[in-house]
Amino acid sequence: MPGGLAALLDDVAVIARAASASIDDVSIAAGKAGSKAAGVVIDDAAVTPSYVTGLSPARELPIIWKITRGSFFNKLVLLLPAALLLSEFLPWAITPLLMLGGAYLSYEGAEKIMEWLGGEKHGKTLEDVIEDPVEFEKQRVSGAIRTDLILSAEIMAIALNEVADESLIVRAGVLAVVGIAITIAVYGAVALIVKMDDVGLHLANRASRAAQRVGAMLLHAMPRILVALSFIGTLAMLWVGGGIILHGLEVLGLHAPAEAAHRLQHMVEHATGSLGGVLGWLTYAVLSALVGLVLGAVIALVLHKVLKVGAH
Repeated sequence: MPGGLAALLDDVAVIARAASASIDDVSIAAGKAGSKAAGVVIDDAAVTPSYVTGLSPARELPIIWKITRGSFFNKLVLLLPAALLLSEFLPWAITPLLMLGGAYLSYEGAEKIMEWLGGEKHGKTLEDVIEDPVEFEKQRVSGAIRTDLILSAEIMAIALNEVADESLIVRAGVLAVVGIAITIAVYGAVALIVKMDDVGLHLANRASRAAQRVGAMLLHAMPRILVALSFIGTLAMLWVGGGIILHGLEVLGLHAPAEAAHRLQHMVEHATGSLGGVLGWLTYAVLSALVGLVLGAVIALVLHKVLKVGAH
């Protein structure tokens, strides 16, 4: 009996050591994968505040919480199992699916740019008379979750690519850790951003003159910051969407567009000295955004002018 118990304890110890090693592997790989996805995370944080810009301050945090729950659902319920299944059985399908997502982001961004330039508006906007605020909010949340799905898919694809050679368990653990951590970081930051005006109001009512000055500065700045973030979020859709398309074409064998963009990026890097890294990255981002804008504009014109989708 004691011998059997000792053998059992030895087995438990072996399993515990294996689990500990797997946790270490997941932690290391998740850190690496998360850092690779940083660019898309920034885009996600820039896009989201636009969905609460101009709405009632009392509804800002509830809306962000709804989007956060949708983001968790996107990453953990939809994308994680889908990514694992695709990586196991249909790895070739990941790139085309991502490119479809990139095309959708490009369309969303280009449509907003076209509306800003005087084009026909599609769907409700803040300038319209909103007869049903609850339904309008529901549409805003749905739109945000759809956009989050595309950005989350890109994040999960980047993470998956970094651990493609790991075991299925490690891949699943990395995707779960990255998905949870990034969702908390992005929407926590967004909640802080959109409630900064409340912080400013609180400080403005304090007795301290220094606190009042800081509060007044925040109250003055936050409307402009939110509008700027809305603009940045639209550009981010084009940048990420166009970047996905360029990378996808390269993976599928059409190297010329991505190679031309990278060639120009390297030329800028070599010509600008100490600022080369930043300006080179910016060059590639601008070229990606232009690709997204052209593709998105074509899609929007086909949908609205040819197929009459969303036409008034």
